[in-house]
Amino acid sequence: QVQLVQSGGGLVQAGGSLSLSCAASGRTFSNYHMAWFRQAPGKERDFVAAISRDGHTTYYTDSVKGRFTISRDNAKNMVYLRMNSLKSEDTAVYYCGTERQYSSRWLYDSLDHYGYWGQGTQVTVSS
Repeated sequence: QVQLVQSGGGLVQAGGSLSLSCAASGRTFSNYHMAWFRQAPGKERDFVAAISRDGHTTYYTDSVKGRFTISRDNAKNMVYLRMNSLKSEDTAVYYCGTERQYSSRWLYDSLDHYGYWGQGTQVTVSS
């Protein structure tokens, strides 16, 4: 059974930093791409960042480029999101996700590509 357990997040002032972690279990972690999405109140769950199986390729939504960093440690079955220079518009519940199944085609920013999700972590940025 695939499980993703998130930690981190919380309340921070604008301009501050936070880190999120996501621990995966239940299958071979390094075989699957990982991603972070976020959902603000009343909005859909949107793509934030994604990282390839080997960690060598990353993608970001434009609004977080240069501020957020996604990383992974395949030895520890962990994926991370480091968030710097946070803005009020970053306020949301953040979710880590992993692919439904191994696929040769990676739709890295597609919600439907990821079939397993963490429990969600609230990030609140006060202005």
